[in-house]
Amino acid sequence: MTTSGVTPQAAQSQAAGGGPGAGAGTGANGGPAARLDSIRPHLPREFVARLVEDVVVGSKAASTPIHAPLTGEVIVDLPQSAPGDVRLAFQKARAAQPAWAARPVRERAAVLRRMHDLLFDNEPHLLNLVQIETGKARLHAYEELAGSAAALRHYAAAAAGYLKDRHRPGILPGLTKVSEVRHPKGVVGLITPWNYPLALVVMDIAPALVAGNAVVHKPDNATTLTALYVRQFAVRAGLPEDVWQIVTGEGPVTGPAVVDHADYVAFTGSTRTGRQVAQQAAGRLIGCSLELGGKNSMVVFDDADVEKAVQGALRGCFSSAGQLCVSFERIYVHYSLYDQFVERFVTETKAMRLGGALDYSAEIGSLASTKQLEAVTLHVEDARAKGAKVLAGGRRRPDIGSLFYEPTILSGVTPAMSVYGEETFGPVVSVYGFKNEAEVLELANDTPYGLNAAVWTRDTKRAREAALRLHSGMVNVNEAYAAAFGSVGAAIGGMGDSGLGRRNGVEGIHRYTEVQTIARQTVLPLAPWFGFSAERYTKQLSFSLRLLKRLGMK
Repeated sequence: MTTSGVTPQAAQSQAAGGGPGAGAGTGANGGPAARLDSIRPHLPREFVARLVEDVVVGSKAASTPIHAPLTGEVIVDLPQSAPGDVRLAFQKARAAQPAWAARPVRERAAVLRRMHDLLFDNEPHLLNLVQIETGKARLHAYEELAGSAAALRHYAAAAAGYLKDRHRPGILPGLTKVSEVRHPKGVVGLITPWNYPLALVVMDIAPALVAGNAVVHKPDNATTLTALYVRQFAVRAGLPEDVWQIVTGEGPVTGPAVVDHADYVAFTGSTRTGRQVAQQAAGRLIGCSLELGGKNSMVVFDDADVEKAVQGALRGCFSSAGQLCVSFERIYVHYSLYDQFVERFVTETKAMRLGGALDYSAEIGSLASTKQLEAVTLHVEDARAKGAKVLAGGRRRPDIGSLFYEPTILSGVTPAMSVYGEETFGPVVSVYGFKNEAEVLELANDTPYGLNAAVWTRDTKRAREAALRLHSGMVNVNEAYAAAFGSVGAAIGGMGDSGLGRRNGVEGIHRYTEVQTIARQTVLPLAPWFGFSAERYTKQLSFSLRLLKRLGMK
């Protein structure tokens, strides 16, 4: 591997100024909106070529063209790693890991601190790259940067506390000295998706690295450049090059090879693929964490602030064009507020600015691929054909770009429609009315998924009681998703078909460690002593254990 790529500053000097097409996109029902003419002024070929040099791949590897969602241009002919390349990546990572783990935690944390600063130092180019690879609006690309910085800051500050030895009560207080020691797993296999190529990479890799692990990382082909760029920051921040290896390839080819060699696997993706990862990991008796799909719901109670709920719905449904695991695809509104909420929500949705410029002019970007566009179109047209009403959106926008789809609101959705229970993963939401709290909580929980939910109410007690009854790993109160997702000191993850394990917080780093218990017995053995018979010994031990209970000893 090499990190001698074009520096971010040099890449920026080669770029032709700011984003082309500086005008704002128009509302969903408006005329032609701003579009990006070409990615090349913002993504020099030399910069791309140097990034790709860091992929672990053979000299005769096949390549696949990766297209920019905003323009259709080829971003890169990405070399594809073979199973043998994955094996080599693990060999390199495994050789580098012991020396990295031997460094004091404070030294490993210092790398994260420097990475944090490098993200902001290179913000414009990094946001351009995220937009070019995903098609999302710039504000939503920035959300990824902010979440990444928060994770780096948190684990840099908290890792020493999370990883320090813990003293535990021994069986005989004062005589049995017990401590728990945490060791790194070894080499973590990390598989990340295309929809959040910056935040989900950093949120998973930061705790893995600071815990002393090496990582072999398979990003999605479509967003590999963002991962390579972040890795470049890590190496510039002091991470030994071989500690973070990046491999490429289609999921069914490279993914199983990663799981075959890893000591632990962190996967984010579809529920179907997550089941396969879990099954393969179980066969090797290694652990895994899985953040998978969702059919998330937002509940608006009768005492909610309607305007704030509408603004929350816009964020929760249409950020990143609805292509995030925590976005809302179902909104339940109390009948007393239903008409008012829907009228405002439809009006605001129709006014959203679509666009592809590399600036903050657009409120919603494009879908990431033809596959996603087809999935969204199929769900909307199936619902329309079966009697659902399209209140807003419901059509493609080729005048802006080939993968743009208007933010869409549906009503009258029934279980006979695919959009009712299946994850759409696009800018489509169904709105329903409800009569009472028991009814809406039952409806919200009527899904095998359980990733994110939101409750809108002015009553704090009511919000907490409702949250406790929702089958969801995250519940936001009077916010869409960012309150839970961005609070990196607290664990997030899914219930049911939405996954296993948690990222962020103490659980987000402890998953990458093995716990070892060391117990030292002093003075007296845990066996008959000083000529005690077995009978006398057991009576004495029973007395001692009963006394400990009466004293409230843990």
